[in-house]
Amino acid sequence: MAKRMGIMQEFTLFLKENKAYWMIPIILVLLLLVVLVVAGGGAAAPFIYTLF
Repeated sequence: MAKRMGIMQEFTLFLKENKAYWMIPIILVLLLLVVLVVAGGGAAAPFIYTLF
């Protein structure tokens, strides 16, 4: 049986095999935006709004 990989492992393998290291900063910025949006809807909202 083939070993099942998680989506992060599969994506990391894709980046290594295709030498697509330029995608890493884009994904990090998108993840940061997601964290800000999620935190903006909760109790941390007043602290995040002061950053902007």
